[in-house]
Amino acid sequence: MLKQKYSGKVAIETNSFMPNSNWRLTAQGWVGYLPLTPEVSIRLLPKPGVSITNLFRMLEFAYDLKSFQLIDKGLFDCDTLEDFYDRLANMLARRIIDRGQRGFYHTYLSNSDNLAYVRGRIDLENASLRPWEVKLKCHFEEHTSDIEDNRILAWTLLQLLRSGLCTERSQPFVSQAYRRLLSFAEPAPCGPEACHGRLYNRLNYDYRPMHALCRLFLEHLGPTHKVGKREMIPFVVDMALLYERFVAKWLKAHPMDGYSIEAQKDMIVDPKQRRTITMDLLLYEEPSRRPKCVIDTKYKVGAPSNDDIYQAVSYAVANGCKDAILVYPAELELPLDERWGDIRVRSATFSLEGDLEEAGRRFKQNMGSSLFHVGNFRIAVGGLNHDNIRHESRRRVGR
Repeated sequence: MLKQKYSGKVAIETNSFMPNSNWRLTAQGWVGYLPLTPEVSIRLLPKPGVSITNLFRMLEFAYDLKSFQLIDKGLFDCDTLEDFYDRLANMLARRIIDRGQRGFYHTYLSNSDNLAYVRGRIDLENASLRPWEVKLKCHFEEHTSDIEDNRILAWTLLQLLRSGLCTERSQPFVSQAYRRLLSFAEPAPCGPEACHGRLYNRLNYDYRPMHALCRLFLEHLGPTHKVGKREMIPFVVDMALLYERFVAKWLKAHPMDGYSIEAQKDMIVDPKQRRTITMDLLLYEEPSRRPKCVIDTKYKVGAPSNDDIYQAVSYAVANGCKDAILVYPAELELPLDERWGDIRVRSATFSLEGDLEEAGRRFKQNMGSSLFHVGNFRIAVGGLNHDNIRHESRRRVGR
């Protein structure tokens, strides 16, 4: 079952093909919970040092869930991934119930229909061409709650109920929220992309954090096999993707003075074959918007591989940068600092152990201290421009 359904998430090795031999299961960069049967489940744990609390903090940044205040509402006692999943489901359900008590969002949708009475605007062209028709074709607007904003919530709650991962603590609230929503909107299949880039106004602004949490569930809930009459759905998080998003969001929330960050930048390298490359992060100088440094995140432990270095160098060459930084979640035994032609490739650490804010400050300070511009003696350390150092340097050079 693991080999058929989760070969990309769990590697399976055997020490021997003899009866009753041992098997080695290794998580392939995923964290989560895989319900195989009602009696057997697999827990994919994060790397040593990455606590469930830090996993929450990463998700807060990566999915813009800061408005939920996940850490500040007694979630430190979430010691297992099941509890982690259960708390998030409970939180979403309570938000939906609270919104239902105040009324779900309604809007006007354009509609056309053949009616026995006049409603809205008559289609005069159609009526003149078919004068024998008793019913008139009318164009009108209908005030309804069966809209995509509510369908996303209903579909997510349905997936939570089908997952079988909700406990007796969250199950009643998820069921209550789903039943209440069914009176206003039908659950329509949708993907996580439907939750992103939506427009909000003062009447539905509180839908933003709920859709962000729906996106989290829809991205990390996936259908597996069926056991009896209940379809079981795992909850897994791609830690490499989460680490990449977290670092990008953290740097955007804590910008360095004189620089800006762009995440997931696409660049066409071969227009004829439509070949493109996608870079994790690109650091620009402001206001010139000149590419300064390519930043590539690597959720792995151990020395940088040649492929990682080749990739970073190729990204730097494609953007005309002289610097490339490989970011790892743990300190390397031998930090990387090499030159490949005109490109300097270095390693940096955004640790996932301990306080993430403190780890982020250390990461930004180490990265900023290396941004030294000889031309105008401008030093950026920890995101601060030290003009006094620049002026003092010029004075001494003049002497």
